[in-house]
Amino acid sequence: MSRPSFEVADIFRAHGPAWRRANAGHVSLDQLKVMSAIESCRTAALGGHVARCEKCSHTLIAYNSCRNRHCPKCQAIAAKEWLAEREAELLPVPYYHVVFTLPAAVADIAYHNKAVIYDILFKTAAETLTTIAADPKHLGARIGFTAVLHSWGSALTQNPHS
Repeated sequence: MSRPSFEVADIFRAHGPAWRRANAGHVSLDQLKVMSAIESCRTAALGGHVARCEKCSHTLIAYNSCRNRHCPKCQAIAAKEWLAEREAELLPVPYYHVVFTLPAAVADIAYHNKAVIYDILFKTAAETLTTIAADPKHLGARIGFTAVLHSWGSALTQNPHS
């Protein structure tokens, strides 16, 4: 598999230091650790392995992965497998994408009480969807759904939503 011409790590290495300075005090330690892991992934910073052909002395260096769950390089295969498993579960019916987002004040509480707040988020989303769908004015049906927690927004700031 060939390396893409441009990766998230390239952006982080080129612009990450300035972005971290500009957003100092607004970026969590967890977010900084993820950025650092992605920047270091498959570079000499994490070490690696050297393979050398005994006949021609051709050398190949394979750098270690960060293994961070947010890293696009490390999780690309896992993400594709997860997506394929979800696609295999799909029924031949229309699907709709619905997002439930926590208000900022509750999101701050969720950061320190993840299990409790996310449990409330998922229960509330499930109850809301099943109640509205069961109403004959809307769908009048018993529905099923898959809920996935997204804890960060596109700007790498905490934004819990399902």
